[in-house]
Amino acid sequence: MAFKFFAVLALVAAVSAGVLPVQQVYHAAPAPATVAYAHAPVAVAHAQPVLTKATEEYDPHPQYKYAYDVQDSLSGDSKSQVEERDGDVVHGEYSLIDADGYKRVVQYTSDPVNGFNAVVNRIPLEHVKTVVKTVAPVAVPVAAAPLPVAYHQHH
Repeated sequence: MAFKFFAVLALVAAVSAGVLPVQQVYHAAPAPATVAYAHAPVAVAHAQPVLTKATEEYDPHPQYKYAYDVQDSLSGDSKSQVEERDGDVVHGEYSLIDADGYKRVVQYTSDPVNGFNAVVNRIPLEHVKTVVKTVAPVAVPVAAAPLPVAYHQHH
């Protein structure tokens, strides 16, 4: 913030000293019996050209390999991923534990000819037991309600 304040003060000082050219403001001659107001000179600051890198780095055949694995026994979080890229072809696999006790394993490929393709497998985990709580039905007393009366139309 102090830098901005200093920059504005420096600009005002440069304009006052005549270092920076000031654009003149011209007005038409006032009509008789009117009051003319003079406007303060306007300082014009020109923006510096932005320098950009002339050539962008482009790899015509990108390649990488990466993998990660998370096994947290405290929270039960278990997930992993492996991926490899060679040019426009990508192969990979990831897995995670779903909330229903299955391990989801997804194997995927991607290339310019076939696009993105994935195969999903779900494997039941035996060490994960699903707990199902049962709730006993609650007996609700039923008040004696009047029996419905059948209405017949007589002709």
